Amino acid sequence: MSAVKRIIPLLDRVLIERIKAETKTASGIFIPEKAVEKMNEGIVVSVGPGNVSKEGKTIPTGLTAGDRVLLPSYGGSPINLESLRDKEYLLFRAEEILAKLE
Repeated sequence: MSAVKRIIPLLDRVLIERIKAETKTASGIFIPEKAVEKMNEGIVVSVGPGNVSKEGKTIPTGLTAGDRVLLPSYGGSPINLESLRDKEYLLFRAEEILAKLE
């Protein structure tokens, strides 16, 4: 089982893999890593069960694994595990996510 599959978000938390920006232009020119900006787009990897209301009922989030989402410029908790160095994973609250992309 991969390290990402072992991370199970709690409550309304959402685990997101940030999409990396292209390092090569359409014409084939490579862009240096320092000049590439972070994309504010990601893919939902896993979703927690949702918030609990005052009555004790679970309120599910409107996201599912595989959804493409628009992320805020700042925020989210970075996940730093030894086995996840090649990709960037963030943990957000569902309410912090700006939009779901189609």
